[in-house]
Amino acid sequence: MTDNWPHIAPAPGTPACGAPSFEPERGWWVTRHADVRAALTDRAFQVPAVDTGPPGTLAWLRATVSRFSPQRQHADRRAVAVSALAPLDPDDLRLDAARLAGAVLDRAGDRVDVMRELARPVPLLALADRLGFADPAAAGTAVAVVAAAYHPGVDPDSTARADRAVTALLALAPQGPPEVRANLIGLLVQACDATAGLIGAAAQHLLPPAGPRAPATARTADLLGEVLRLDPPVRATRRVTVDEVRLGGRDLPAGSPVLLRFDAANRDPQAFTEPGTFQPGRPGAGLLTFGTGERGCPGDRHALALATGVFDVLRERCRRNPTPVRHEPHPTLRVPTTLEVSVR
Repeated sequence: MTDNWPHIAPAPGTPACGAPSFEPERGWWVTRHADVRAALTDRAFQVPAVDTGPPGTLAWLRATVSRFSPQRQHADRRAVAVSALAPLDPDDLRLDAARLAGAVLDRAGDRVDVMRELARPVPLLALADRLGFADPAAAGTAVAVVAAAYHPGVDPDSTARADRAVTALLALAPQGPPEVRANLIGLLVQACDATAGLIGAAAQHLLPPAGPRAPATARTADLLGEVLRLDPPVRATRRVTVDEVRLGGRDLPAGSPVLLRFDAANRDPQAFTEPGTFQPGRPGAGLLTFGTGERGCPGDRHALALATGVFDVLRERCRRNPTPVRHEPHPTLRVPTTLEVSVR
């Protein structure tokens, strides 16, 4: 590591690391790296159940994808996603994303909104095309509507729009059993906000004149790995205990809601010697943002390749404009709303 590597301060709301803590209104928060990793790999911690709905609706989609599946169904549904991604070479995805991003900049004027024109549409377009969706652009548009309502608790209007978008996506998805098509859609939904947030955070922190620029020789994939650690687009994930379990010196009763804080764990001074500074190339980096264990993200290499393709082009052709960056309100995601850059 050199003095040229950027330092990223914790995002607002990032808790300090400590033993698991409980508050009646929010349940258990887990912030230490070792404790988060333990919870991700212990079957006493399961994904909270979601309600289903009529076939072709948002509720049906959530209840059918591997992301929210109960343990007895998770392995088979995850296998669908793994099988769909297996023929996709991440390097091909990177090249697709770079080509599409370059075409956007070729058409743009002297300024472009990274989030609206690159970070959201380009990865979805590239991935939908490789997965065999009939109209990748239309699929990407529909996926963004679904992603906005994907987590439970959204308003009825957003749910109704997402229901219509799921219907549209099923019509565009490759032929196959409904469960298979649902999990193909799930791959796109999982890639939507998380990949966009990673690209946006990288543009915010690494494009000049945002701050100390990373050395030009630094590999984009290494830089993005550290952005995933220091400003993760997925800040946390939820679990519920199905048995009484001891974690980090605390006894958690069965049925306890648990929030695993990636943003805190990725800065744990017990796991990282300089928690806020880029440390690319470290062996055994211990990144938790993609999860780990049997529920770890099946498309981590593909998501990183898509983001790398877009950010390679941004590094080469764009500079950050010195305007404030705001983020969408969300309890577990961190995604910029807009981020303007100048095209060189």
